[in-house]
Amino acid sequence: MINHRPLAKLAAALAGAAVLSASLSAQAREIAVSTVLSDAFPWGQAAEKWAELVEERTEGRITMRVYANSQLVNGDQTREFSAMRSGLIDAAVGSTINWSPQVPELNLFSLPFFLPDEAAVDAVTGGEAGEMIFAAIESRDVIPLGWGENGFRQLSNSRGAIDEPADLEGLKIRVVGSPLFQDTFDALGADPTQMSWADAKPALTTGAVDGQENPLSVFDVARIDQVGQEHLTLWNYMNDPLIFAVNRQVWESLAEGDREILREAAVAAGEWEIAMTREQEGERLAAIQERGVTVTELSDDQYQAFVEATAGVHDEWVPEIGEEIVEAARAAVEAR
Repeated sequence: MINHRPLAKLAAALAGAAVLSASLSAQAREIAVSTVLSDAFPWGQAAEKWAELVEERTEGRITMRVYANSQLVNGDQTREFSAMRSGLIDAAVGSTINWSPQVPELNLFSLPFFLPDEAAVDAVTGGEAGEMIFAAIESRDVIPLGWGENGFRQLSNSRGAIDEPADLEGLKIRVVGSPLFQDTFDALGADPTQMSWADAKPALTTGAVDGQENPLSVFDVARIDQVGQEHLTLWNYMNDPLIFAVNRQVWESLAEGDREILREAAVAAGEWEIAMTREQEGERLAAIQERGVTVTELSDDQYQAFVEATAGVHDEWVPEIGEEIVEAARAAVEAR
């Protein structure tokens, strides 16, 4: 007689392993994360760091796959927030500028010459104004988890040094798709031209536009000096914090413990990226100068001339952002 028990035991073991495997597979989760820039830039590195920390802390149960270069929105970075809100994107490490068309409160950071230094940025993001902005984002079905930093945006052009508003007269400057940028450069007498980042370098190469504004990290890594941008003005006219965020439905589908891991990992990744970005600023500037770019730093009086030239932009945009948020931010800046 043939003893079928070993075979039966083997079959049972295989069946059990299949059930366990299916169970583990069901528990595993992949979250798609959108970013505008790749990991050649601090911005993309922030997203990768978040993904790394989440996978490590969930022991692989949650994988965050980063899609750089606005892949998930066909290169149109201003659609990122809408796509995340509707669930087409699970999560993102996004720019306050790119999300501002859908979240007007985020225009706070784009008010020209409102945030003079890094301490002012930290005072706003870490204070009452920052909490109010996070609440505004959450009210739109996106859960904000932490802050990162794209940095202060500086001005470059192919024509000559810029140290007063009159120097901008008639210059075609590439700007992102935010009306506030349009109004700011209109106030300075320039000719602002909206286009995506994907279109910006070709336009600079052909001379279709004369200049652009971006943080030093973008100028450096993207080698914007190679497309005729030989003049750089350090004017810190606005800052672009990054925000780590998740679609509400994705968030609510996660266990409480996993939500906490996502949040803590976002905060840790943001703190890491902010510190790295600021530490590298001096090295980046030196590298840019070594490549032959003429760098102009504004005196206090020259800076003030730009402040005065754009004062009307504040008058127009503060009601759009919200008086209460602006006042909270202004108090934080003054108390820093």
